[in-house]
Amino acid sequence: MKRGSVIGNIAKDLGLDLGRLSARKARIDTEDNNVKYCGVNLNTGDLIVQERIDREGLCGKKASCVLKQELVLENPLELQRINIRVQDINDNSPQFKEDSLKIEIHEMAGKGARFLLGEAHDGDIGENAVQGYSLQQNDHFKLNVNTKAGGRKYGELVLDKELDREDKKEMMLLLTAFDGGSPQRSGTVVIHVTVLDANDNVPVFSQTVYKASLPENSPLDTIVITVSATDADEGLNSEITYEFDHVSGENSNIFSLHSKTGEVKVAGSIDYEKVSSYEMQISAKDGLGLVSYATLMIEVTDINDNAPVIHLKSVTNPIPENVSPGTEVGIINVQDRDSENNRQVRCSIQQNAPFKLVPSIKNYYSLVTTGQLDRELVSDYNITITATDEGSPPLSSSKTVQLSVADINDNPPVFEEQSYSASVSENNKPGSTLCSVTARDPDWRQNGTVIYSLLAGEVNGAPVSSYLSVNGDTGVIHAVRSFDYEQFRSFKVHVMARDNGSPPLSSNVTVSVFISDVNDNSPQILYPAPEGNSFMTELVPKAAHGGSLVSKVIAVDADSGQNAWLSYHIVKSTDPGLFTIGLHSGEIRTQRDISESDSMKQNLIVSVKDNGQPSLSATCSMYLLISDNLAEVPELKDISYDEKNSKLTSYLIIALVSVSTFFLTFIIIILGVRFCRRRKPRLLFDGAVAIPSAYLPPNYADVDGTGTLRSTYNYDAYLTTGSRTSDFKFVTSYNDNTLPADQTLRKSPSDFAEVFGDCDRSPEVGTYLVSVNSC
Repeated sequence: MKRGSVIGNIAKDLGLDLGRLSARKARIDTEDNNVKYCGVNLNTGDLIVQERIDREGLCGKKASCVLKQELVLENPLELQRINIRVQDINDNSPQFKEDSLKIEIHEMAGKGARFLLGEAHDGDIGENAVQGYSLQQNDHFKLNVNTKAGGRKYGELVLDKELDREDKKEMMLLLTAFDGGSPQRSGTVVIHVTVLDANDNVPVFSQTVYKASLPENSPLDTIVITVSATDADEGLNSEITYEFDHVSGENSNIFSLHSKTGEVKVAGSIDYEKVSSYEMQISAKDGLGLVSYATLMIEVTDINDNAPVIHLKSVTNPIPENVSPGTEVGIINVQDRDSENNRQVRCSIQQNAPFKLVPSIKNYYSLVTTGQLDRELVSDYNITITATDEGSPPLSSSKTVQLSVADINDNPPVFEEQSYSASVSENNKPGSTLCSVTARDPDWRQNGTVIYSLLAGEVNGAPVSSYLSVNGDTGVIHAVRSFDYEQFRSFKVHVMARDNGSPPLSSNVTVSVFISDVNDNSPQILYPAPEGNSFMTELVPKAAHGGSLVSKVIAVDADSGQNAWLSYHIVKSTDPGLFTIGLHSGEIRTQRDISESDSMKQNLIVSVKDNGQPSLSATCSMYLLISDNLAEVPELKDISYDEKNSKLTSYLIIALVSVSTFFLTFIIIILGVRFCRRRKPRLLFDGAVAIPSAYLPPNYADVDGTGTLRSTYNYDAYLTTGSRTSDFKFVTSYNDNTLPADQTLRKSPSDFAEVFGDCDRSPEVGTYLVSVNSC
């Protein structure tokens, strides 16, 4: 049959689902994995001819020729045996061993003498084999056709009329062999008959059939058997020559026959797996051409000379790492060409891999997983499969199967640290690098690619993205804006590391950002008020002694730490030796007693410095009047802070002086009546400097000795009786009733009565406790 010819429909015959043949990888396989004569059409289910099938090459002279094939299906594994019976067709013509046959016949041969002609060989069998012979018409011979025990036909030349050597020495006859096929085929041979003198005894073999046993792979020149024949004649007529009568072409060079001794030796390769037995005809011919025949049968015994062969029929590669134990990942087929115990095979696999072999149909094995795979631990496996037969000695072979584990996104990114912190100085440049975060993902390729991002959130009411940004590839965190320590000192953000898997996995980490202080704020003077805001003057009694507290400069610094440590210095004064200021307290005190020669108007310029690097400073002016009474002051208009407000200030001073004079006169009269014995005036009222909350930012800490306010201060104030009308800022405990700093505290006569009502003593200098509370 031609290639592609349809033998039959196996899908229909086996009841298989035609639509699933392709999915189940249907294919035709052979037991010995040699030539695949057949294939299967996955679309139609037809069994088709794939290679030319030669019955004579497969089965020789066997009456029945069966070609064994296997249909292999996967998912699940299924094996179906297919036996194809190969029918013989008449494609071989009968052939004689030689082109001509030489027969020598003694002239004394009587009528009816028979001369064996041998048989013609036809590769076909049955009716297509040799069915008969015909002899060319002649005067002396006729043909007699006989049948051997095996059914083979051979011809005998029968002498029908005596020969006369003197009449005719030689004759040429044409013998034709024909088969029973359709169309009929035939073959011819020329018979050359030579008439000799009489030889009346034919050689006789010692056995009609010779049998021998021979191990395969026997070396060359190994003696298989020795045949022998005898001839009763003498001389030339008894000299016997041995030769193979008929040997097929493929076996013609396997054995050799010594023509004189009859020794049969090995001349070629003996392979049990190719040919397990041989049958040959041996002829013995005497010197004058009489021939007899014997049959030689050689059985080849198997030895274990073939190691098992491992075939990888199917494999799943790569294997997803999340497959469950027991999953089939490959199909293995093991073949051994030997026979019986020599072909019994055991398969094994190395023990250090999560795989095992499970026997399946016939000589098939399934390679299945035995445990959970993890690509991050082992990404590739080299599985060595070993097959050993049961021969003696046993033979084995091995095959290495490389399996790769496909990555599954089963690992989230993991940060190298549980939390990160970054420190940055305030007033940093936007875009500066704060720190970097790093996360590792042991997965592969996109499953292990880490992308960084900021989680949504707020810092001081603003989105976190307005403060920081993170590089999605490197994890480097940058500042988006410049930070101000005075607004906030630290904040936290959350950074997410996400991989590129599907679905993606992520993890978060907290990044704490700490802002360090920079000396970027100059000291802020709360009291006295900056120049130009108001007209403020302190009165110093003429009777003030050295060390008396006159006033206090109050300043704060928005920075922190040493940047907020304040120091006070008098940089310029009307009388340098009269007043001194506390280095860290800002308290202005007299260095000595006031004398009559001291100028009434004293102007101090005070510098307040912080302890930062570089140091920042602020200055203020302090105006002091040495007087017991405002009436003694010739004019106050010279003490002015702002030319634009000079007239208004003058009017206010005149009004204040008038009102103060009226009240002072009234008070003096009352005091003169009650305290006529007193020489020196008493302070008519106490007051306090009001420090409103607007001067103190809410985030300032109270640090002793840094220039900020302490919890409580005690002041000794020396004021004259006329000082009640001055523009003095009275210091009181700060509360909700405290007047703003830009207003002047004025008291009614009833207030003075409450102050002086219980005074039992009249000291020359009054002492007052002034309490200032800092925020």
